[in-house]
Amino acid sequence: MVTMEMLSAAARVHVTTVIGRRELAPDVIVLELHAPELGLATRPGQFVMAIPPSGECAATALGIYEAEKDRISLLFFVCGKRTSELASMRVGDRLDCSGPLGNGFDISRGTNVAIVAGGVGIASVLLPAQALLRTGARVTLYYGARSSDRLVEADRFASEGCELRVATDDGSNGHHGFVTERLTRDQHAADPFDMILACGPTPMLRAVARIAGELDIPAQLSLEETFACGVGGCWGCVVPLVRSSAQAPSFPPAEQNGSDVVYARVCKEGPVFWAHELRW
Repeated sequence: MVTMEMLSAAARVHVTTVIGRRELAPDVIVLELHAPELGLATRPGQFVMAIPPSGECAATALGIYEAEKDRISLLFFVCGKRTSELASMRVGDRLDCSGPLGNGFDISRGTNVAIVAGGVGIASVLLPAQALLRTGARVTLYYGARSSDRLVEADRFASEGCELRVATDDGSNGHHGFVTERLTRDQHAADPFDMILACGPTPMLRAVARIAGELDIPAQLSLEETFACGVGGCWGCVVPLVRSSAQAPSFPPAEQNGSDVVYARVCKEGPVFWAHELRW
C-alpha cells in the first residue's frame, strides 16, 4: 500500500532509465521510463521537472502521461533546445526527473465528465480519464489541435473507453474551429455534464472557465506555464486566486483589510485550480 509518507518521500530527484521511445508525429515524442517510485506515487495531473542529460539546459516541466507500477511516460512536443535534447534520447539512456510535483485533479466526484484538451494538453489528461473510468463515470474527451495529424493518441483514449469529440483549426478532422465551440454545442444537446477537466493553452482554458460558469458546472483547469524551479521557491509562475480557496498559499501572510485575492504558484499550489476560484 502506498502511504502519504511514501508519496512525500517520492517528491525528489529520481534516476530513471529510458525503456521505450515513440514518435507519434513529427516532433511529438513519448519517452517511457523505468521509474518504480514515480510510477507508484504519481497522481492524475502531476508533472516532473526533467533534467536534460547534458546539464547545459535548465530542467523542463512535463506532464506525466502514463504511470503504472514501475514505469511512467512523458508525452511532449519538441519546441526548443531542452525538448530537442530529450527527444534525442534512446533506450538505455539515463534521465533524472524531479517529482512527482504539483497538485493534480480531484477525481472523487463526477459521473458524467467532459475532459477538454488542446494541443500538448493531451499529455496531462490520460491519467484522470483512466481514474474516472475506473469509478464507472462516463468520460467524453474534447480534443482540439491545429490539424488532423496533431491529434496524437486520440485512438488511445477511445480504446480506454472515452467518447471522442475532436476539432481542428483547419477542418481536417471533426469540428472546423475551436474545441470549446464543440463543447458548447454538445452541452446544450446532450445529457448535462457534472464536471469539466481541462488542460491546454490559456485562451482555451479561459473559454472553458467561461462556459463552465455560464452552465454552472464545476471545472478544474490545469494551467500551462513556464516553470523556473518547479517547486515554488522562485514565485515566478503566479496566478491570482481568491484568498478563501483551500489552495491559497499561507505566505505571504494576509494583511488586515487587504485584498481578497492572493497570488498562488502554478507549480506548487497548482497546476490544477478550480475555475471559479481563479481571478485572471
